Amino acid sequence: MVWFKLITKVMKIKVLLWFVLTFTLSLVVSVAVAIPKIVVTEKDKVLLQEKLDKFSKDGNLSTGELVLKIGNNFMGTPYVGNTLDRTVEEDLVVNLRELDCTTFAENCLAIARTIKSSKPTFESFTNELEKIRYRNGQLNGYVSRLHYFGEWITNNAEKGIVEDVSSKIGGVKCPISLNFMGTHPDSYPQLKANPALIKEIKQIEIQVSGKPFFYIPKEKIASREKEMLDGDIVALVTKIPGMDVSHVGILFKKEGRVYLLHASLSGGKVGTTKVPLADYLKDSKNTTGIFVVRAK
Repeated sequence: MVWFKLITKVMKIKVLLWFVLTFTLSLVVSVAVAIPKIVVTEKDKVLLQEKLDKFSKDGNLSTGELVLKIGNNFMGTPYVGNTLDRTVEEDLVVNLRELDCTTFAENCLAIARTIKSSKPTFESFTNELEKIRYRNGQLNGYVSRLHYFGEWITNNAEKGIVEDVSSKIGGVKCPISLNFMGTHPDSYPQLKANPALIKEIKQIEIQVSGKPFFYIPKEKIASREKEMLDGDIVALVTKIPGMDVSHVGILFKKEGRVYLLHASLSGGKVGTTKVPLADYLKDSKNTTGIFVVRAK
């Protein structure tokens, strides 16, 4: 009888251990699935390390000032669009060799935050980049990317990464009605390949459209330049139906005027405007004004 009880107790312990092991393994698997795949070349790793080494001594600067210094170091880097959309699966793409206007601003901000964190490593950088690029800081498929820059601003403000200063420097209300991605899915390879995602995109468009936004009308930019700072991130508000922003860049001051540092499609590379931003936008038929965002 004693032996029977002992054997029964041993069997119960084995069963309990089996359940614990199974549960632990399931947790490990779920965590592994949550870790995003990072797409990066050795050249990108080298470029990142060069920038981390070069600017590590500048950690005492404000994040905005550091963003500008890093942005200037990208001068001449080729403009290449859609570098995040080369695969159907949504991966964390690290590409410092080719930049569009948004990835230029994102990478400058991520590198600056990595340096300011006192942990200048590749892992720290990719953590910062994911935090900036994706809703609530987590890559969870294509829809989790902050596609519309209006949401990029509000979500990164909620995460404490940036401050939307548009209203503080004379901004006025800017109604937004987003629907471009939802009504042009064939223009986006991932939506074309996965039509089920369109419904989710449309829901996001509705949610973002309902939020309050403020912008500086382009005819008021010159009068507000004194309140803008080196390294402020700027987005050009567009009147193209269904969109909010058509271009993104970094502001800098020269001789008391505000200019734009950006990855330019027309220029084919990272460069600066030859004239102040206010003058640069005068002849832009679709640009109505700007959002101004300050890195924290």
